[in-house]
Amino acid sequence: MSLTFRQVRHFIATAETGKLSAAAAALNVTQSAVTASIKSLETELGKKLFERHSNGVTLTVDGQQFLERARVIEASVADALRGPHRWGKQVDGAVDVAVSYTVAGYFMPALLSRFWRAFPGVTVRLHEYERDAIEFSLVKGRVDVAVMLVSNLHDRGAIRSRLLMRSPRRLWTCANHPLLHRPSVNLSDLAGQPYLMLTVDEAERSAMRYWRCTPHVPNVIFRTQSTEAVRSMVATGMGITILSDMVYRPWSLEGHRIDLKTLDDDVHTMDVGLAWKSGAPLSPAARAFCEFVVLAYPGTEPAHFD
Repeated sequence: MSLTFRQVRHFIATAETGKLSAAAAALNVTQSAVTASIKSLETELGKKLFERHSNGVTLTVDGQQFLERARVIEASVADALRGPHRWGKQVDGAVDVAVSYTVAGYFMPALLSRFWRAFPGVTVRLHEYERDAIEFSLVKGRVDVAVMLVSNLHDRGAIRSRLLMRSPRRLWTCANHPLLHRPSVNLSDLAGQPYLMLTVDEAERSAMRYWRCTPHVPNVIFRTQSTEAVRSMVATGMGITILSDMVYRPWSLEGHRIDLKTLDDDVHTMDVGLAWKSGAPLSPAARAFCEFVVLAYPGTEPAHFD
């Protein structure tokens, strides 16, 4: 049996929702169809792509790596089906896009390369800001749209958003860490561990949202804006952390392995989305960019840019 686009779509939907039932609902198919697709895909690849839990599924390391390839497959098919002819003519112009640090480094590059192939006449001007500056720039009309962490969006009256991707947060440890061998791990189990706190893109604020749901606090030994510093320190056993799958890589720059563990606590996802000023008209170039991004990450939410 060969890989099918149906399997790819079912896999991506399951990875994004974390539940077979939610993936089936989003795709308007039966749960048994999604289950069969995932099982046949794992058999075809010879790899386990998901860890099954009582409250859903999470990606394995192999699953996370395959997700990146699956998105390229999905995007390539979508590019072939749409292209500039979707708008009836070649679109030209410029669009100013605000992005946060994490989005700029881990989300935008592949998306922009596909957009530029489809719309060579459109210039994308990127502006990296912190969340509050992104919102200010949108409201003041200094940028056309933003790709940002919408879970932290404040001004939901003046700014509209559309969810693109949910990235689960999991425990990162060095290889063979004792926590990896436990049948289950909660935040209470991490309270006494040396903890590395990433601070960029309001990461600490986001982390404390789920820590405050417990009577425990993380034992923070180091705060940094550098994802690579956290990655290297975790890999060498200096401490642990909780970060999203979107920024996960299995190896540090020094070649040491980083392992993952799904927590039993309800740790919220990191949500990447498209944002724009409510009621503001979009130029043809900005509209093309927005519609392209939404088509690249179809999800379940409609998006209206009028």
